[in-house]
This record gives sequence, C-alpha cells and structure tokens, in this order.
Amino acid sequence: MPTYIILSRIGPQAFADPNGFKKIAQDVSEQIRRDCPNVRWQKSYLVTGRFDAVDIVEAPDLASVERAALIIRGRGHATTETLVATPWDDFIASLS
Repeated sequence: MPTYIILSRIGPQAFADPNGFKKIAQDVSEQIRRDCPNVRWQKSYLVTGRFDAVDIVEAPDLASVERAALIIRGRGHATTETLVATPWDDFIASLS
C-alpha cells in the first residue's frame, strides 16, 4: 500500500486551552478512523520548524489521504500539505 506524509501546521486557536487541544486531537482521530477506514496511521510526530506535526500513513489511494487531510484541516484547526513517499530502493530500482 502506498505511503503518504501529511505535514500539518496547527492554528493558534487550537492551543487556547491545553485540555481543549487534547479534545480536538481525540475528535480528529475518531473521525478519521470512522470516515477513512482505509487509511492506516503508521507514526505521528510533533516537530520543530515550518510544520508542527508529521503523520506517516498508508492508504490505497490519494483520495483516501485527501479526505483524512481535510478532516485534520476542518476539525483540527490546521493547514496541511500531503506528500507521496516512495521508498528509496524502489526509486533507485526504477532508474534501471
């Protein structure tokens, strides 16, 4: 199954209350599990730099990941950027 990376920048309104942010994160996770059953979360990281969070997911197609990203945007008070991740060995092999 293809791997995708979702980069998120969380808006300041999401951090108004730490307990409120926990609730937002829980609601987003539950909605994605319910509405995007084909998207499998592999890892999530809080990061420094231009983005606040990096999620590594697997999904059968880009449309499934786009739906999950829209939930993060709409419910999570965030902006997202989604990347397709190609394993390095697959890329090198495709050069032959």
